[in-house]
Amino acid sequence: MNKLSKSFNIFRPRHGKASTSSNGSVSQPSQAGAYDDSPVPRLTIHSFIMGVFVSMGGFIFGYDTGQISGFLGMPEFLSRFGQKHSDGTFYFSNVRSGLIVALLSIGTLMGALIAGPVADRIGRKWSICGWCIMLHIGLIVQISATQGKWYQIVVGRWIAGLGVGALSLLVPMYQGESAPRQIRGALISTYQLFITLGIFVANCINFGTEKRTNTASWRIPMGISFLWVLILGVGIIFFPESPRYDFRHGRVENASKTMARLYGVPENHRVVVEELTEIRVKHEEELLHQNQKWWEIFTAPRMAYRITLGVVLQALQQLTGANYFFYYGTIIFKATGINNSYVTQMILGGVNFGTTFLGLYVVEHFGRRRSLIFGAGWMFVCFMIFASVGHFSLDRNNPQSTPHSGTAMIVFACLFILGFASTWGPIIWTICAELYPSRYRSKAMAMSTASNWLWNFLLGFFTPFIVGDIDFRYGYIFAGCLFLAAATVYFFVIEGQGRTLEEIDTMYLLHVNPRESTKWVAPPPDQLVTTEQLVRGASRRSGADVEQNIPEFKPEVPPSPRADHSE
Repeated sequence: MNKLSKSFNIFRPRHGKASTSSNGSVSQPSQAGAYDDSPVPRLTIHSFIMGVFVSMGGFIFGYDTGQISGFLGMPEFLSRFGQKHSDGTFYFSNVRSGLIVALLSIGTLMGALIAGPVADRIGRKWSICGWCIMLHIGLIVQISATQGKWYQIVVGRWIAGLGVGALSLLVPMYQGESAPRQIRGALISTYQLFITLGIFVANCINFGTEKRTNTASWRIPMGISFLWVLILGVGIIFFPESPRYDFRHGRVENASKTMARLYGVPENHRVVVEELTEIRVKHEEELLHQNQKWWEIFTAPRMAYRITLGVVLQALQQLTGANYFFYYGTIIFKATGINNSYVTQMILGGVNFGTTFLGLYVVEHFGRRRSLIFGAGWMFVCFMIFASVGHFSLDRNNPQSTPHSGTAMIVFACLFILGFASTWGPIIWTICAELYPSRYRSKAMAMSTASNWLWNFLLGFFTPFIVGDIDFRYGYIFAGCLFLAAATVYFFVIEGQGRTLEEIDTMYLLHVNPRESTKWVAPPPDQLVTTEQLVRGASRRSGADVEQNIPEFKPEVPPSPRADHSE
C-alpha cells in the first residue's frame, strides 16, 4: 500500500497478512474450519467514511446546481450579464439563460466520456484528484468575469463541467468497486444525498447574499465552491485505491487489506475470500483476452443490452423533471405569486436533502426495482396535479389573486421532490455502478453518465422555450416520461440487492428474467459465468444452456454467514 494510504489512520491495517499469492490468486485455507465465519458488521467506520467523504463529488455538483438558479434572479447578476429592455430594465433572453445554465452540462458530458479511460490508466482516486484541478480552473474563469462578459461565465461553466462530469462517473465507480455488498446500494446513494445537500447549502447561501447590491451577491457563493473542491481534491489522496482496481493491477495484498477493513473482518474471513475469488475468476478471464477492439464493448455478450439500459435509465432520471425545479425554481415560483422565491427554493432544497436519507434506507430494504416503480408512480401523480393546477386554476397574469393555487403547487412540488430524492435520485446511480463487468465498467459507465448529462443539457437549455409556449402543461410531458420509466424498470432491470458485482454480471449473461430476479440463487464463486469466458468463446451456448450446465455446489466447509443482513 502506498505511503499516503498508510498514513491515513482510518485505513491502517488491523489484521494479519492476506492469503494471496504474488500472481493474484487467492489462497484457500489449508484446513477445514480455517475460514473466519464471525458475524459481518452491517456498517463499519471505514466504509462509512469512504462513502461519505468521496460523495463530496456529488456535493460539488449539487452546489453548482443550486447556486445558478439563484444567480438568475439576483439584480446585480442580471444587470451585469443580462440584456436591456427599451425601458432600462434588464432581462435574460431564453437563449442567454439557457446557455448560462446548460453549458455546464456539455462540459459534464465530455468530462464523463474522457474520465473513464483516464481512470483505467491512473486509477480512480488519482483521477478524482486531477479533475478537481480542472474544476478550480473553471471557477477562476467564472469569478473573474467583468461587466457584460456573460460569455465568460458560459466558458467557465463549461470548463468546470468537465470536472463535474468526471466526478459524476468516478465517485459512483469508486464507491461501487469498494463498498461491502450488503450496503453498496446505500453507500453509492450517498452520492445523490450529497448532491441534495449541495443544492440546499447553495440555496441557503444565495438567500443570505441575494440582497447585496454589489458583485458579492454572487461572488461569495461562487467563491465558496473553491473550498468544497479543495477538500475533495486533497482529502482523496489519503484514501486507498478501490480494491478491484488494485487487484486488476497486481496489488493483490492491498486489495485484500482494503476489502477486509471495509467489511470490518479479518482477511481470512469467508466473505473476503469468496469475493476475492470472484474477482480473481473474472480477472483471469480478462487476461486471456487482453487485446480487445474498441467495438467489443458493444458486441460482447449482453453488453449492448446493458449499455442501452444504462443510457436509457440515466436519460429517464433527467426526464423525471427534477431539474425543472432545481435549475429554474426561483423563476417558477415567482410566477406562482410567491413573494420571496428564494425562501421557497430553500424549502424545496431542504425537502430534497431530508428525504434523500429515506432513499438510503429504501434502496437496501425494499430493493432497486420496487423502489423505482413506486417512485415513478408517485411522481407521476404529483406532476399531473402540479401541471393541472398551474394551467387550469392559477391566474398566470395575476397569480396573487389565486394564492391557494400557488400554495397547492408548492405542496405538490415538495411531494414530487420527496419521491425523486428517495428513489430515482440515488438508485439510478447505484444500478449503473452495478450494471457492468469490470472489463468494461469505466467505458460503459462513461456512456451512461454522458447520457445523463446530455439530457441535463437539453432540459436546461430548452426549458425556457417550452415553458414560454405551453406554460405549466410542461408537467404533462414529464408525467408521460415517468410512466415510461416505470415500465422500463419493470421489464428490464434486474434486482441487485445483496449481490456482488460478479453475481449481477452472471445474472445478465444468463438472461435471468428481471421480474423473477429476486428469487435467483447464485452458484459458488468459482462457477460464476463470466463475460470474459463468453467473449473468448469458452462457452458457445445460450444463457439458458449455460445455466442448466452449472454443476451443483456441494460445500466442503460450513456455509458462510453472507453479508445480506435481512431485517
